[in-house]
Parts: sequence; C-alpha cells; structure tokens
Amino acid sequence: MLKAVLGRALALALMIVPAGAVSAQEGGAVKSLAVPIPTELPPGELGKMVALGRDIVNNTGTHPLSRPYVGNSLNCTSCHLDGGTNPKALSFLGAASAYPTFTPREKQTITLEDRNLNCFMRSMNGMRPPNGSEVSVAISVYITWLSEGYPVKMSLKGPFGPNSQPSLKIDPATADAERGKTLYASTCVVCHASDGAGVGKFPPLWGPKSYNSGAGLSQNLKLATFLKNAMPLGNPNLSDKDALDIAAYVNAQPRPKFVLVEHLGKSK
Repeated sequence: MLKAVLGRALALALMIVPAGAVSAQEGGAVKSLAVPIPTELPPGELGKMVALGRDIVNNTGTHPLSRPYVGNSLNCTSCHLDGGTNPKALSFLGAASAYPTFTPREKQTITLEDRNLNCFMRSMNGMRPPNGSEVSVAISVYITWLSEGYPVKMSLKGPFGPNSQPSLKIDPATADAERGKTLYASTCVVCHASDGAGVGKFPPLWGPKSYNSGAGLSQNLKLATFLKNAMPLGNPNLSDKDALDIAAYVNAQPRPKFVLVEHLGKSK
C-alpha cells in the first residue's frame, strides 16, 4: 500500500510540467526553475500521505512516527527551512527530480528514500528507519509533491536538486575559528545561546542534542554555504568569510561522534 502511494506520487511529480517553466542550465545541471510551490494537496489517500510527511518534516522530534528514530533536538525543518520550501536553505523544492543519484559519501547509487533515511542517522543523530516504513514513505511523498513541475535531471555530481545552492568560492583552509567565535557572539547567540544549546524554537548547534560528526553540516564549507544563504534568519547578510569563520567555530565545538554501526536500524 505504502509503496503504491509513493509510486503514484513520483509519477505525478514527473508528469506535471507547467507551461512556461523556465530553466537555466550550467554544466548540464538545472540551476533554477520558475516552478510555483504547490499548495493544493492531491485528493484521497495520497493527499493524506503528503500532509503526514509535511507534519513529520516540521515536527520530527515529537511526531509519534518519527520520534523513535531521532536522537537529538532537531527537526527536518531545522535545516530545511520552512518545511523544505525555502529555495535557498537546503530546499526540498525539486529535490525528488535529482534521484536516483550516485553519492560520493556512500560510494553508491541511492534513492530519495535512502537519502532521507540516512539523515536520521547523521543530522538527527538517531536510528535509520526501515525502508518502506510509514515515516519513510511519508517524507518521500512530501518531497516528491514539492517536486511537481520539475523535469527529471539526475545529478552526476551527487544528491543536488535544482535548487541546491553552489558551495562558496572560498578556501576552507582560511577559516578562522577565533574570529568566528567573536562573530557568533554578536550575530548568532541571541537565537542559539552562548553554549550553542539553542533558545526556544531555535535549534542547538553543538552538544549532545545537535547533529553528529557524520552530518553534512559538520563540514565547514557546507555549513558556511548554508549560513551565507540563510542566516541570520530572515535577513541573510553574512559575507563569505564571516560565514566560513562562524562555521569553523561552530564545528570546532563538541558534538556526538558518528559511528555507522550504532545508527543502523532493522531492515524491513
């Protein structure tokens, strides 16, 4: 039943390409597309699954289906801002169109579902849900719904969808964590606290309740690219150098170590 729902969602996303959609390509990869964010859920059971996936993405740490697999205080939307609909913050928009893809990290070809489940192990510092489980299918269906209108364009460079932001053109070796500490105190501390534990709804950036050392954002350049495009929240204004230095400071702080065998759940 769940696999059938996922199949129908994928077919819908790949078939519906609105007239007037405009793409710009660079090096064979789609860089931007004038595709509106969907607002109307599909009818029936498929729409219910989209809504479930959206709820899980926004409330990953507390939703009863996803909570058992989460090992920290993050939700998917902590990094994929606005439930994945922010086009510049690790966006889900069009992401399904880039899969299957080869990923250098796993050194194998993976599906969208694989990518989602691996995030539970790394960014969520938890356990990998079973393939085909309700939580897994719901998230994949939601991302596929957000990909309606995007043409299939499997990425040869890794899991990069049409709204993936290019890495900053700055040498990671130039990072200055001490300067980043000063910038963090003036720019980030009001939302994320001096100890990185987060304030209220704002997520922890280090410590036992944050992402582990296997997460993509544990790499300074990836975190810097995210910060440049999305922070401070609502008014991104960091220079490339500022973003890199803050990233270096944040990632120099203690966080859980990633050991793959400790995060593998039971296969279905």
